[in-house]
Formats: sequence, C-alpha cells, structure tokens
Amino acid sequence: MKKLLFCLSFIAVSTLSVSASSLFPFQSKGKYGFINQLGKVVVEPSFNFAEKFSEGMGLVKKNGKVGFVNDQGKVVIELTFDDGYGFSEGLAPVRKANDWIFIDKTGKTVINVKCDFAYKFSEGLARVQIGPKLGYVDKTGKMVIEPKFEFAYDFSEGLARIKMGNIKTAKWGFINKSGEVVIKQQYDDSFDFREGKANVRIGSESTGKWGFIDKTGELIIEAEFDRAFFFSDGLALIRVGDFKTGKFGFIDKAGKVVITPKFFGAFYFKDGLSCVKLDKTSKWGFIDKTGKVAIDYQFEFPVEFENGLAYIKKGSMKNGQTGYVDKKGSFVWKE
Repeated sequence: MKKLLFCLSFIAVSTLSVSASSLFPFQSKGKYGFINQLGKVVVEPSFNFAEKFSEGMGLVKKNGKVGFVNDQGKVVIELTFDDGYGFSEGLAPVRKANDWIFIDKTGKTVINVKCDFAYKFSEGLARVQIGPKLGYVDKTGKMVIEPKFEFAYDFSEGLARIKMGNIKTAKWGFINKSGEVVIKQQYDDSFDFREGKANVRIGSESTGKWGFIDKTGELIIEAEFDRAFFFSDGLALIRVGDFKTGKFGFIDKAGKVVITPKFFGAFYFKDGLSCVKLDKTSKWGFIDKTGKVAIDYQFEFPVEFENGLAYIKKGSMKNGQTGYVDKKGSFVWKE
C-alpha cells in the first residue's frame, strides 16, 4: 500500500474550505446534499455532486449541469453551466459550451474571457490558459500578464510560482503581479508562499533536499529535508528518510524540529490539529501542536478539520461508519 500523505482525495468532501455560516456536503445513496455544523440536514441529497462551500455558496452538479446553492440551501444560480469552480473574491469561473466567463453571486456575467480554461481569482488576478500557455487577467477582464508560462499557479502573498521554457528541464521561479520574475527560475520543485515562506527542492526528486526561502529568494531554512510541505498554523510538515521508509514530523519557523519525525503518514495542521498515522497497519488519529494525541487512532483515511468538523470513516473500509465528527471525535452526522 502506498504511503498516504495529505494529498489523498478519497472523496470530494474530505477537504473543506468553508466560512462559519457554510454548509458541509455529504453523500447518501449516491446523491449529495448539505448539512450544517450541528449535523442537521439543510439540503436533502438530490445532486450528482456537491463541492465545498466558498464565500457562502456551494457548487452543485446534476444531470451534467453546474449551478450554486446558498447557505440557506436554496438554489440561487440555476444549473445551466457545463463546468465551473467555486466562488473566490466574489466571482466564479464557469463554462457554457466552449466559452468561459466569470459570474457574480446573482449569476450575472461580469467578465467574458477568450480562453481555453479559466481558474479562480486570487489576490485580484485569475489564471487563464490559451493554448498551452498560462497568463493572468484582472477583474476588468484585461490580460495583465501575457500567457507565456508553461506552468503557473495562483498568486499567494503577492507572488506566483511559474515555470517558463522546456517543461522537462526548466526550473521553478516566482513572479510579482507585474509579471516580473523576482525570484529567478532555479528550483527543481516548489510550492506557494504560506506564512511568508515557500518550500523548495534543490536537486532531483529522488536525491534532492527540501528547504524554505523568503520572498527575496534567500534560503532561510536549509535544504536538509527529504520532503517538506508548506507552513500552516505556524508549523511545517517534513519527512526524514525516503518515500517508503521515511518518517514525518514538524518544524517551526526557525527550522527547529518541534514534533519528532515518527509518523508513517501525516497531514499539515488545520484548526490546530494534524491527522497522523503511526505505522503502516495503524489507523489515523489527530495530534495537537505539542504532538499530544487529541483524538485517538481510529479512522480509516486522513482528513483535516475545518470549522470544527472533519469528514471521516471509522472502522473498516468495507463496513465502517462514515460521517462528520467534531474535535472530540464524536459524530455530529453519519450516513
């Protein structure tokens, strides 16, 4: 069995990014609906798919069409689109036939973009793809950074990671909102800036090491880890050892190991808790930021808490109980 990290996407509702008034998607008998934080069903399961809530709106899909419900469970944007993403900064990218547009929360078209693919807004700019290249538009629809990147990601803390040139040999760097390369392409892998730092790899995937840079590109935490992930809640998940036998732990912003690498698998911290697994055969549980077990090892797959709830499976994969638990590990809703 391959080692499970935080990237597991067992089902769509396992990673949630919601506001305090949001609803939580759930699945029952092949259909999706929504519950509130108390576990009360607000929207009966009738959709073929339901995505996480974002800015008080939840994307839903039925009969191949996409629309949105609000946090009272009412369909406020009819299911007329062929594809789409959730709301960000008041707008959502959606597709009708081959045309991508951005709509507001009334469903009104705000931006028409001639592109092959459009992504969410982040820090005032949205990625768009034209042919094989990626660029960025602003909220007027103006192309403010021309499509010239083979790979590009959303802006985070004022910078976006990009790769320009041969996709096999080019390195990763970072641009500012003017499209200027401010941290040159020099990293073999990298991720977005979080809490003032970005995790980068120097060297090959098999033998390279991971460390952290600041926004000037200075390496402020030495590249000494076999894997390092972004900072969250003040701590960063790291791995010491190779993919098969390495162990996971956590460092602080000074690069000091504060939770000893001893876990077979681990998630980053969210809402003050991290989902961890001690060995290959054990269940998943949750630790707090001191490394103390907060919820005992009892779950079948790793998840994260958001707004006080986590979507889990308790017991065996075949016969276990699936639902949402609170931070005490108690079910507030179960299938």
